Amino acid sequence: MMNITRILCPVDLSPDSDKALRYAAAIARAYKAKLFVCYCAEELVGVIPVYQPEAREEIKKVVQRAIGLEAVETMDLDWESIILEGDSPAEAITLEAGTRGIDLIVMCSRRRPLRAALLGSTTESVYRTAPCPVLVLHPDQREWATAGESNTVALKRVLVAHDFSDYSELALRQALSLAQEYQAELHLLHVLDAPVLGGPEIAWIPSSTEGAYHKAARALQKAVPVEAYLWCEVKQAVRWGKPYREILNYAEEQEIDLICMGSQGTGFGMRTLFGSNVDRVIRQSPCPAFVARPLRPTHAPLSMLSNHEPLFLLKEKYNESL
Repeated sequence: MMNITRILCPVDLSPDSDKALRYAAAIARAYKAKLFVCYCAEELVGVIPVYQPEAREEIKKVVQRAIGLEAVETMDLDWESIILEGDSPAEAITLEAGTRGIDLIVMCSRRRPLRAALLGSTTESVYRTAPCPVLVLHPDQREWATAGESNTVALKRVLVAHDFSDYSELALRQALSLAQEYQAELHLLHVLDAPVLGGPEIAWIPSSTEGAYHKAARALQKAVPVEAYLWCEVKQAVRWGKPYREILNYAEEQEIDLICMGSQGTGFGMRTLFGSNVDRVIRQSPCPAFVARPLRPTHAPLSMLSNHEPLFLLKEKYNESL
């Protein structure tokens, strides 16, 4: 079982944040974790202490709207509001996550036009640099978690995009934990580059492509611990083509509930003009995506943390203690 004790959910106080809050609350209750709901007031840099009471009241209203007023008052949810400031929300979020020893960040990202996608987003900046795994959602995706009095996490099919890198191995371990916890099917997918017919003959003759396919299939089978077959159904698949496209197609065909990927890897970390394979999958995914990252908490003592102080004061205190 994944060790999730502290969850961070950034919100922008709009209805777009509601889905992330529902998932974060459902996961927090399932793992008996503490939920931190944070709002980054980039437009209030330097004057944030004056507006903290009003901002905290707005956060409370967002939580009540997303989860349900009656549910918030009756459910056993341990949560706390955080007000951050900074010119870069992504930097403020990642710093706060590391300082507080967060185990999982849950964020909602909007579908954006291609021109905007080229510039990136706060969510993308966070999952590239976060000190912990990040669960990315879109408002229009397939849902498997509900918060409230019922509070259900109904994961049925988990897909791991595996390229045999260290980061994809981390994604596999975390996906195995989720699959075991919720008795879900575990799907492993590896994508091979399509043979280039215009290249050297050895690159596309049948025996060469067949050998690559079977080698990848055997490697996928070895990647899953033998004991995993005792408590979940495991399915492996090897496909030819562009990684992001085949991952998205497979997720649609198999009605996948959650795609797990490493934040870096062979092929996945190679960026082009239009972003990496991870970026493309997350932007177009029909279901939530889990970006696996190793835990890297900062060394600021938790005793220095205060829910009533802005982030710049925390930084000053931490720097003075060094």
